[in-house]
Amino acid sequence: MKKTTLEAIRDTLIDLGVNDTDPMVVELNAELNKGAEEKAARAAAYESIHSIVVDNLTDAPITCADLFAEIEAEVVAKGMTRHNVQYALNNLWQDEIVKIAGKPNTYRKA
Repeated sequence: MKKTTLEAIRDTLIDLGVNDTDPMVVELNAELNKGAEEKAARAAAYESIHSIVVDNLTDAPITCADLFAEIEAEVVAKGMTRHNVQYALNNLWQDEIVKIAGKPNTYRKA
């Protein structure tokens, strides 16, 4: 089921007077919150490399491979890989990073 459907079922049960401690509501809440801890851990890991990545970008375009070579020791120490850096460059902090499409893509500070 989709999350919105599960939320609607839970909310309907609560509106009908079913207690939050009822096994049905507890199970629905558990399903709705499944993966929340992992998601928070991933977000914290990306936040831990934010300043490392952004501070090492300049106005001059640089490839992900070259950037990673510069920051590898710091990033790997935080448990992140080149692929994590590339994901961050492409999907996170888009207001701070400019992606220049090409083969390969390059990135610079916004």
